[in-house]
Amino acid sequence: MKLAYWMYAGPAHIGTLRVASSFKNVHSIMHAPLGDDYFNVMRSMLERERDFTPVTTSVVDRHVLARGSDAKVINNITRKDKEEHPDLIVVTPTCTSSILQEDLNHFVQQAQLLSRSDVLLADVNHYRVNELQAADRTLKQIVEFYINKARKNGELSDSPQKTERPSCNILGISSLGFHNAHDLRELKVLLRDLGIDLNLVIPEGASVHDLKHLGRAWFNVVPYRELGPMAARYLQEQFGTPAIEVTPMGVVETARFIRQIQKILNEQGIPVDYEPYIQEQTLHVSQAAWFSRSIDCQNLTGKKAVVFGDSTHAAAITKILAREMGIHVVWAGSYCTYDAEWFQAEVGQYCDQILITDDHTRVGDAIAQAEPAAIFGTQMERHVGKRLHTPCGVISAPIHVQDFPIGYKPFLGYEGTNQITDLIYNSFTLGMEDHLLEIFGGHDTKEVIHKGLSADSDINWTREAQAELNKVPGFVRGKVKRNTEKFARERGLTEISVEVMYAAKEAVGA
Repeated sequence: MKLAYWMYAGPAHIGTLRVASSFKNVHSIMHAPLGDDYFNVMRSMLERERDFTPVTTSVVDRHVLARGSDAKVINNITRKDKEEHPDLIVVTPTCTSSILQEDLNHFVQQAQLLSRSDVLLADVNHYRVNELQAADRTLKQIVEFYINKARKNGELSDSPQKTERPSCNILGISSLGFHNAHDLRELKVLLRDLGIDLNLVIPEGASVHDLKHLGRAWFNVVPYRELGPMAARYLQEQFGTPAIEVTPMGVVETARFIRQIQKILNEQGIPVDYEPYIQEQTLHVSQAAWFSRSIDCQNLTGKKAVVFGDSTHAAAITKILAREMGIHVVWAGSYCTYDAEWFQAEVGQYCDQILITDDHTRVGDAIAQAEPAAIFGTQMERHVGKRLHTPCGVISAPIHVQDFPIGYKPFLGYEGTNQITDLIYNSFTLGMEDHLLEIFGGHDTKEVIHKGLSADSDINWTREAQAELNKVPGFVRGKVKRNTEKFARERGLTEISVEVMYAAKEAVGA
């Protein structure tokens, strides 16, 4: 455990609450001290919900510490059962309940005897998994619970009858997901165009009573690696339902996604051919393929970029930049350290280096050292970009209010290709803007950072040298400063004067 003022992924209970609050008529009980209940405010604000978030905090206070938690937790469960009449109550452990070594499983068993609702303890270890891993585990746990319950009640056979027409489940659309609502809308359009019915979307907007029908789908769609793969594997084990884990982001991957659907349907005796549809969408509907051949996109060829985010979005954007737009990806990275092997295999051929870390200071230093023309990352990288005077396009969670736009901005499907192309193109300083910055020096007069963002400079600048540095245009000042300090270090100098600046300039042939 470490203390940090920034985390790319939240604690485990946030992942559990995201999944539970996405289902209809499911209530969550969180056993935690006051201050850990920020999820309610965050969800209501970002999702713009009109109803109260269905989460109750069973507060750990001095009375609990003195007498124990069993009576309080059980009372909160049974009280919400009577007041809200939920189908399911999910009890989520927290770091506090783990530190207190409370037997929440026993509390849940006792509360179940007194409740009409199903009561389930989220099976997550707060010291071993983060928000994303916990969300994936919780979704699979809820699916498994209701599949087993249906079988026990004789409502589900081992080989459920498939729907009459080809259909699919979409697994992993949730509350507080990055552009999830818009992605779902675009996926529905794409599947409708392909003649695929939608069986179930989980967890967002689904009823737990419908989970017994998941096995009726012909295949499962898992658009994000962060939420859904565990449930997809479970459904494949139980019903033999194939899963498509290709993320339809970008022209190439969207086509690959469609071809995977075609393959599954052909194998099940449906002779579909989606090649004309792919051709029509690529050439005449999506503007991304046309734009990649335009003179505007050619201006981006060879420009340097860095990419950082969750596994799904960072890998997809890296491939779009390198493969579809000819942009040089200096390095690509992900904070999903548990998914490092998959990420490296996906992006290895599309970038020079790979960075796997959840330490934002390492990411900031790597960006500063790469000196890219644009950054594609999270909100943290956007802040880094402001300090470096480098534009940044936000392409991944952690979420921010700006990631819940009023307008329609999916990342998936063919409309998603248009949105991503606009985001990428508008994230670069281009053409006349570059020329004007070079002439007038921009508007920035602040001292820029040195070789990294996390360490103090070991070299002093004289007042005269600093004044001379401030005359350098803002968009290249950081590079001039780093080159000058490198020149000084190589010669054992501890102070930079105007004379040293000119000597460094001559040494690099500037």
